Amino acid sequence: MELKELAMALAIGLGAFWPGIGIWLIGKAALEAVGRNPDASSKIQWLAILCIALAEAVAIYALVIALIIGFAL
Repeated sequence: MELKELAMALAIGLGAFWPGIGIWLIGKAALEAVGRNPDASSKIQWLAILCIALAEAVAIYALVIALIIGFAL
């Protein structure tokens, strides 16, 4: 396996792993918050979706970096 392929695999692998952990923690916290205060579920849901979208953006950046490594270098 070439060094470029290893770099691509590491970029997307590590770049998608940590946002996945973050999304899991956000979802867990949102479910606990709704369980404690069901009346605030709409506010909690909106904030959780926003935070998940921001965490997912990091994984998309990692994908872009992996594609740049693969095609440009």
